[in-house]
Amino acid sequence: MSLLEKLKHLDEGIARVRQAVPEVPEEAGLCRVLLLVGERMKEQFENTLKPFKLNDSEFRTLMILFSRPDGSSTPGELCEFTSQGATNMTRIADALAKRGLITRGPSADDRRRVVMRITAAGRRFVQKMLPAMIPPVRLIFAGFSETDRRHLSRLLRKLADNISHFENEAGDPL
Repeated sequence: MSLLEKLKHLDEGIARVRQAVPEVPEEAGLCRVLLLVGERMKEQFENTLKPFKLNDSEFRTLMILFSRPDGSSTPGELCEFTSQGATNMTRIADALAKRGLITRGPSADDRRRVVMRITAAGRRFVQKMLPAMIPPVRLIFAGFSETDRRHLSRLLRKLADNISHFENEAGDPL
């Protein structure tokens, strides 16, 4: 089923739910739309990564290391930034290290701390791979003006701020 068909069914379903339970806010539908669009974007993104034999979590980990001035980070930091657990980060690190894209070793400052670092081969790999990632991103945002993109970014960041406030008030981060 296409994403547009799913959204049509979603809208119809939310309307029926709101008739039965009028207190259900319209925002409930917006939450579902965001989730469906996000899921589809991730699927498309992972399809773009397949020729490079990477999944989304491996890509995000590699990109964080690539973007760091010194090309390194700790597994704990990477777990935080990629929303991955420690066990999965170990699997990700194993996969990237096996391909020679990163190394793992003790920190120069504290030998008890593990540091993951992108290798020269990892940097070359990212520089070769990134141009292939650009056309799908441009297609996803085709028809969006610069103003549209700025508004979307502002609104998504406002949503993130609201979620952050909710987490802080609840005392139990999601």
